[in-house]
Amino acid sequence: MIRLRPAEDGAGRVPTMQYAANAYAKVARVALSPREAEAAVLLKAAGRLQALGTGVEAGPALNEALGFNQRVWTILASAATDPANPLPVEVRHGMAQLSAYVFHTIMDTMIEPTREKIESLVSLNNHIAAGLQGDAGPGA
Repeated sequence: MIRLRPAEDGAGRVPTMQYAANAYAKVARVALSPREAEAAVLLKAAGRLQALGTGVEAGPALNEALGFNQRVWTILASAATDPANPLPVEVRHGMAQLSAYVFHTIMDTMIEPTREKIESLVSLNNHIAAGLQGDAGPGA
């Protein structure tokens, strides 16, 4: 196995702050609970969609962001609807309905992209992530 060393400064030393930040990030990734990991991936998908900006147009950037979102929701839907999942049946059914909405919206956006469709996906990802993090949101 090949091990890569962190970037060195001009004198062949690894900058201490960079090394510490990299070590912290690695530990943080390993220490996430499943709910925290799901929330983080949903937020990452939302961020990729938001990065498209206000002028949404068909192309590789849109397809990549939508494809990533679709992969995330495929995994979530699969896990949530698994009969062995301990979640209540109502919650599993709700996740199946949300997933169907997300998949439909993704396909519709690939065909005819609009800012409103992207915003709908971003909002849904952010709200589900907040719920997974224990933040029920305003009015809950």
